Amino acid sequence: MIEVLAEYIDLIAKIVEVLGVLIMFFGLFYAFFRAFRMAGGLSHDSYVEIRQTVGKSILLGLEVLIAADIMATVVTEPTLQGVMVLGIIVLIRTFLSLSLQVELEGRFPWQKENSAVPKQKTHSNNVEQP
Repeated sequence: MIEVLAEYIDLIAKIVEVLGVLIMFFGLFYAFFRAFRMAGGLSHDSYVEIRQTVGKSILLGLEVLIAADIMATVVTEPTLQGVMVLGIIVLIRTFLSLSLQVELEGRFPWQKENSAVPKQKTHSNNVEQP
């Protein structure tokens, strides 16, 4: 009974892995479609839109792949080597996700939105009038 359950969980993990890859793949095409529809051609705005959308699809795909790795590890025989490999994979993918999010949003996930932009001091007394 447990062997059958393990086979099903392994199959589900493989399906989730494929889903993660498809999210990244179709996210790329969606990014180009959305950018061309919004900007009407290649421009700086369309480049920014493509970059943001592709980054978001990669982030989502990485999160799904992490979930698939955890599912696949749960059904296997829990060896120290298997757990260490999973830990390294999760660390690498988490680092990639974190760095992508910082690149896209300009802040860490735990920072508030307004704390990412440093406040500029204005000194009205020191401004020269023309």
